[in-house]
Amino acid sequence: MAKKILLVEDSNTVRQQVGILLSGAGYSILEADNGRDAVATVSAHKADLAMIIADVNMPVMNGIEMLESLRDKGLASGVPILMLTTEGQPELIDKARKAGAKGWIIKPFKPDLLLAAVRKLAGEP
Repeated sequence: MAKKILLVEDSNTVRQQVGILLSGAGYSILEADNGRDAVATVSAHKADLAMIIADVNMPVMNGIEMLESLRDKGLASGVPILMLTTEGQPELIDKARKAGAKGWIIKPFKPDLLLAAVRKLAGEP
C-alpha cells in the first residue's frame, strides 16, 4: 500500500505540481487548501499518514497556526511535517520548528530536492 501524504496548499497549481511529482514516485496524496481543513484531515487519517507537506501563507488558518493546532491537539506526534513556502525568514522557520516542523523548503522548489526530503522524512513509498 502506498504511503499517504497530506498536501496542504492554497494554490491549485502548486498542489497539482507537487501531487503529480509525489504520485509519480508512488505516494498516495490527500489534499487540503488551508490549515483548518488540514487539521480535520489529520484527525480523520492520522493512523495512516506518512507525512504532511504544508504552505505557510494560506487563508482561514495559516501553516504556522496549523502546526500549533496539530501540536496542541496531540495530532502531530509521529507525523513528520515539511513546510513548502515562499517564506524564508529565520524567525518563521524557528517558530515552525518549535511547533513541530521537521524541514523547510523555499518555493520555487527543485523537484528532485523535494522528493529527496519526502523520502528522508516519509520513507520510500
